[in-house]
Amino acid sequence: MSKMDAVRAMREARYAENQARATRSGPAARRVKPANAVPVAPVPADGTDEGADEGLCGHRNMSGRTCTRERGHAAKSHRYS
Repeated sequence: MSKMDAVRAMREARYAENQARATRSGPAARRVKPANAVPVAPVPADGTDEGADEGLCGHRNMSGRTCTRERGHAAKSHRYS
């Protein structure tokens, strides 16, 4: 058997195993919420951020930093600190 034949056989075996796993039902097949998910605080209906100072934009980036520009700024970018 050549190297390419061996690679093809491994790929087909892996595909068959995945197909068999997908057709089985059970608790492992269901998606569950991860145990370490961080709860997200609800945003107030009026659009204000509770922790933001008055007069600041308050936009948050993915790492949790907050924009320090004035509220409603015309600049396209935010300044985070």
